[in-house]
Amino acid sequence: MRAPLFAALDLGTNNCRMLVAAADGGGGMRVIEAFSRIVRLGEGLSATGRLGETGMARAYQALSACAQRIEAHAPVAVGCVATQACRAASNGPMFLNRVRQDLGLSFEIISPEEEARLSVLGCASLLDVEAEAAMIVDIGGGSTELSWVSPKQALSAGLDPPLISWSTSPLGVVALAEDDVEPEHGKQAWYEALVARLAQTLSNAGDAHHLKPAFAAGCAQIIGTSGTVTSLAGVHLNLPRYNRAQVDGMWFDVADCRATIARLLAQSWEERAANGCIGKDRADLVVVGGAILDAVLLVWPATRIRVADRGLREGVLMRQIAQHARARP
Repeated sequence: MRAPLFAALDLGTNNCRMLVAAADGGGGMRVIEAFSRIVRLGEGLSATGRLGETGMARAYQALSACAQRIEAHAPVAVGCVATQACRAASNGPMFLNRVRQDLGLSFEIISPEEEARLSVLGCASLLDVEAEAAMIVDIGGGSTELSWVSPKQALSAGLDPPLISWSTSPLGVVALAEDDVEPEHGKQAWYEALVARLAQTLSNAGDAHHLKPAFAAGCAQIIGTSGTVTSLAGVHLNLPRYNRAQVDGMWFDVADCRATIARLLAQSWEERAANGCIGKDRADLVVVGGAILDAVLLVWPATRIRVADRGLREGVLMRQIAQHARARP
């Protein structure tokens, strides 16, 4: 008898991601199929307050491909969550209603706090139980979420890890790339000014300033979960094409991270697009994403970060698997 399958869909400002997985019997999951496509659903949103026709068309096409895969796998449960773009856009619910009617995918627009909790849950296995505190950094297309936890408490709390604090800032790679266009000349000065401005915004984020001594003393952990962080890690490793198995869970020295950003800053759009860990869809986003990460690390210093190619989708799946197990007679 086939093990029951579960599916999770995450529709963000920049990406549409899907996972189909089965429980592995040990509290984890075995991935059956993964799908990820850059759709830029939030393109132009900061200027208009609405999802644009082109972005919706790209997202609809990707969701149609996901719906076909889900139908083929016939999972026992499907969890679909939408984040910042659909939260912020006046026509976000209308678009998702069309998706539900046409494709049978019922999305829930989750709050920033729920997004943070699910990301923490999805990354929990990368937490260092010996660390005094941990911060999970999720740099998205439309916003950046910071979540602070006690690793011991988070790992012992099961499916609802308590947050010491959390914060969401409207700093996302899509909006930032549109509003603060990278210049052809004077890139270094532009980048340094951008990081300083972002750090000023992030300096007041959250209610976790009492944890700063632990970070300054090297007793706290930072986990980075986003396309920005995983792309930078892949570039640092000189991978010919992105490989999740080599990136997920790796420790990334902050000095190496900043050197990688500096290397990319010096490159042209074409050079970045030719990199197998970036591609043309991320070529104009990876440096501004690096600036957000750099700003976070100015406010919350660390010598290295843990790279997570996991997060929101995995959190959704873990809850689905647990709910299914509880519901069985």
